[in-house]
Amino acid sequence: MPTTRTLVVGSRGSRLALSQTELVLAALRTAHARLRVRLLEIRTAGDRRQDVSLAQLGGLGVFVKELERALLAGRIDLAVHSLKDMPTEETDGLVVAAVAAREDARDALVSRGRLRLADLPSGTRVGTGSLRRAVQVRALRPDLEVIDIRGNVDTRIRKVDRGEVDAVVLAVAGLTRLGLLDQAAEVLPLEDFLPAPGQGALAIQARAADLEVLHLLEPIDHRETRLATTAERAFLRRLEGGCRLPNAALGIIEADKLRLRGLLGDPEGTRLVRDEIEGPATEAEALGVALAERLLRQAAEQSLTGVSP
Repeated sequence: MPTTRTLVVGSRGSRLALSQTELVLAALRTAHARLRVRLLEIRTAGDRRQDVSLAQLGGLGVFVKELERALLAGRIDLAVHSLKDMPTEETDGLVVAAVAAREDARDALVSRGRLRLADLPSGTRVGTGSLRRAVQVRALRPDLEVIDIRGNVDTRIRKVDRGEVDAVVLAVAGLTRLGLLDQAAEVLPLEDFLPAPGQGALAIQARAADLEVLHLLEPIDHRETRLATTAERAFLRRLEGGCRLPNAALGIIEADKLRLRGLLGDPEGTRLVRDEIEGPATEAEALGVALAERLLRQAAEQSLTGVSP
């Protein structure tokens, strides 16, 4: 369905957000050679308030709400988000119309002297704004000091360069998209360090009633990424109903089978519960819920504070 419209695409203004949006636009141009697009940068609450933690700002949604308002008001025709930033419940009138093919979902360590996590001296200051990352660092290295920091990828790396912290944990996807993966001392293995639900995936959101745009987005919706992240976000949605614990999840699809790994931990990182589940990829949502319920039971059995199965 060719369009005579010039599509207005909304994006956050950070270098990473713009890089991610350009990846989506390139995929759209490949699918629709004559497509005309215009970019509109939108500053979000998460971008404006770098002085407080994401949890204090309200957690999921702080990088999303202004873009959603622009969509609903008709100022933009689609918005590009990091999927891990999006609330698990759809906003009325909007839909995630496509999930682009996922980049590497793992985390990486950037450190002074390019030391690996296992080799960092006791007392090393590791910066992260993510409770999920913090608890996994503490679980692996309780002798390290975890420092809460905010800022984009470039800012966090500069904090290491300036000695404000000795290391930071960042998403491989962000480093790769900015051409900075060579800054990493190591990519953290999934056996030790699970990502946030949706990490590495890009979501393209549109108005549910805009059938023309929904049709244009169909070719860039990546089936395997969509199914894997559906399981991860179903896992997260179930936890939001009865759990205030740090969590992580990653789905991997092979031969139409979905293997979903998950984790819950106490805020101090002294105890973690892990489990995994496998089943047909077409049952992604049910698998996500089932894994969350299994981990909630295990967390309750181990008396992790903040659990109500």
